[in-house]
Amino acid sequence: MDRFQAMQLFTRIVELGSFSRAAEKLGIPRASATQIVKQLEAHLGVRLLQRTTRQVRATLDGDAYYQRCLAILADVADVEAAFTQAARHPQGRLRVDASTSFGRLVLIPALPEFCARHPEVSVELSLTDRQIDLIREGVDCVLRIGELRDSSLVARRLTALPQVCCASATYIARHGRPNRPSDLDRFEAVDYLSASTGKSVPFEFTVDGQVENRNVRARLGVNNGDAYVAACEAGFGLIQVPRYHVVRQLAAGTLVEVLQPYQPPPLPLSAVYPQNRHLSPRVRVFVDWLAEVCARLP
Repeated sequence: MDRFQAMQLFTRIVELGSFSRAAEKLGIPRASATQIVKQLEAHLGVRLLQRTTRQVRATLDGDAYYQRCLAILADVADVEAAFTQAARHPQGRLRVDASTSFGRLVLIPALPEFCARHPEVSVELSLTDRQIDLIREGVDCVLRIGELRDSSLVARRLTALPQVCCASATYIARHGRPNRPSDLDRFEAVDYLSASTGKSVPFEFTVDGQVENRNVRARLGVNNGDAYVAACEAGFGLIQVPRYHVVRQLAAGTLVEVLQPYQPPPLPLSAVYPQNRHLSPRVRVFVDWLAEVCARLP
């Protein structure tokens, strides 16, 4: 059994959900594909796939093996690419994760430029506000907003995102405008709950050169950036977000910035990837391109 070929075949079966389609993609007979997987399962001593008349799915052991295979195959491709033309012409699949709002408002609108520049690279993009495990989930690069905690990962700081404190125009008309952070005792906010910890994220303000945290009473809590802004637009109170997320609403006047003299500190935006990806040509060109995109942010 060629273990490398077996890994390639197994990952394709999981991704396509079919022995026949995976065998066709790799140019091997369907019967050979079945035999290779049987040999692989016998060698490992576990069942990797569940087969029904309609579909093929990975077992729990199979899913864990699939994630490790992705990492191993990517490592092999990256090592080869470092010594071939792929170093100058990146190719292959790039798995990227970003926050929902940044992906929707910044990354996706800009992606056609990257795809045109690197036509041999295909991007698989997941958008979520939770902190993912890059190694376990087989992600090549993740965009993280805020301070980083995992020192085992490689990070490149891309920019610092300015934040604003704002409320809907209707909320301001009904309740007035706060003039200083201490006025917030008379106002309400939308509570942003961390998708990772479930805890409320306090407001931050710069007062006399020092950063102060302040909790504001709230009747509604959300754990998603888009829902956070939508709740503000619906009149539930004040929010504090990166400016890119509400630049359209601020320009239209549906949201109104408040407490400008007490600007919250900007949030760092970083590209983070596992240490074994720092030589990957497709990761390198993607992060370089992201730095260009961030430099153009208003």
